[in-house]
Amino acid sequence: MSGQKLLDALAREPERAALLLDVDGVLAPIVARPEDAAVPDETRAELDRLAGRYALVAAVSGRSSEDARRIVGVPALAYAGSHGLETAPDAERWRTTLQNFIAGVDWPVEDKGLTASFHYRTAADQDAARAELEQVAAQAVAVGLRARFGRKVLELLPPIDADKGTAVRELLSQRGLGRALYAGDDTTDLDAFDALDGLELAVRVAVASNESPAELRERADVVVEGSSAFLELLRRL
Repeated sequence: MSGQKLLDALAREPERAALLLDVDGVLAPIVARPEDAAVPDETRAELDRLAGRYALVAAVSGRSSEDARRIVGVPALAYAGSHGLETAPDAERWRTTLQNFIAGVDWPVEDKGLTASFHYRTAADQDAARAELEQVAAQAVAVGLRARFGRKVLELLPPIDADKGTAVRELLSQRGLGRALYAGDDTTDLDAFDALDGLELAVRVAVASNESPAELRERADVVVEGSSAFLELLRRL
């Protein structure tokens, strides 16, 4: 089935379906400083409309759920944060290890509590910055943490079997839904794409850019270029 037909099928019975949406790069445009990210007012209006139409509309983010709620600013949505770690029972015991590690890294850090991000988007020499952060990643792995690179960022996480995919599965299971759309823009969103396997109806949307991994486009049912184009897609739902 083509991407447009999948979207049409989802929209015909919204009371049976979920919209599961990454925040940064999907609802909020990517900015140089993560703390400056914001969801545009017109996107908020669409999310509020859709929350009254679909069985579930949720923001699924690498940010904490509290921070995602602040940025999105739509109370009617559900929020799943920290790459699914907030509901993982063993994640909390890694907080001290993570905090002790990032305290010893000489690099500006986005501290999310259970995870941490080191951005290099604004570095004058991005190749040198990436090389330096690869050393940080190796050191983090040596103390037992997970390390992965995304869009101009190194993320450190507890070594827990939790990701955006586990968050998506839990959200759908809680509500007994077998139809869903997931929209993402980066490597971590591939786990959420996997979580739609086996559903009655699944729509995987890549909100693509020149920084997005090639696999995101390859695995998507629908590809849009950037958060503005994704807003237009939301308006059709």
